[in-house]
Amino acid sequence: MKLLLTGSSGWLGRFLAPKLSAIGHEVVGLDVATGAHTTVIGSVADRPLVDQTFGDYGIEAVVHAGALHKPDIVRYPNNAFVDVNVTGTLNLLEAAVQAGHDRFIFTSTTSLMISEAVRAGRAGGAEQAFWLDEEYGPLKPRNIYGVTKMSAEHLCRLYHKLHGISVAVLRTGRFFPEEDDTLAVPSGPNLKANEFLNRRLTVEDAAEAHIAALEGITGLGFETFILSATTPFTRQDCAQLIADAPSVIARYFPQAAALYERKGWVLPDHIDRIYDAGKAERLLGFRPKTDFASILKALEDNSPLPFHHDPSYSSPKEMP
Repeated sequence: MKLLLTGSSGWLGRFLAPKLSAIGHEVVGLDVATGAHTTVIGSVADRPLVDQTFGDYGIEAVVHAGALHKPDIVRYPNNAFVDVNVTGTLNLLEAAVQAGHDRFIFTSTTSLMISEAVRAGRAGGAEQAFWLDEEYGPLKPRNIYGVTKMSAEHLCRLYHKLHGISVAVLRTGRFFPEEDDTLAVPSGPNLKANEFLNRRLTVEDAAEAHIAALEGITGLGFETFILSATTPFTRQDCAQLIADAPSVIARYFPQAAALYERKGWVLPDHIDRIYDAGKAERLLGFRPKTDFASILKALEDNSPLPFHHDPSYSSPKEMP
């Protein structure tokens, strides 16, 4: 299949493009920055460029992973987020419908689910961790990134309703390699390891999820999927997770505290949210390979951690 992959020079794109090629797809990468997997340089907000790309390469399906992200808020004005995240998605949906496509894959974000109440968590008086699945709502995004990604999701839903195109919206948890832009303690690999309990997945698993969606969404209609490492917790744990996370972790992973102490790491004292990725497994047959147990196994074996950490990483679009 001839696929248009937007965001092909980005962190996800550099892992997803070769995986798509390896299973026989012809990948046409579109990005504002150059990259090993980018064929066309330009923005999804440029409708004539989108139309030309469809025509020149005979595009048969779209995996729309390109976007402005939360860290871009300090670098770009709000209208740029509307242009790229909303108008760009509309341009691709219209081109896909006109080309007669039967599927559309949209990379969204769990960030749009995080209202100020969720973000505040225990500090805001929450008595239990928020259990976030696809039915959670009402959604109240807290910044322009979340607002524009939610608007793009609505466009995807509308175009499915109007034209029957099957759409998979993939709300991805964290998989970026750089340091967190808001949390300072713990930092680095310790924070990333902790997040595999409730809100992170590897970029490799994120790429595999996109492939599962591409192969499995046809005929399902419009579906939204949360993507995160499989959490060990249940809804019944939520009250104790907000009050005393280490005691809950110890029930599931008795070895965790000692392994963390040996590494000089700390476990979270509370967990304010849990991403439930079960729907992707039920409907798409996708289950991430890496979870918190994988982290502990690496610590126990003194082997490399099964995720990427690169404090110096910068988006290709910001490179001189």
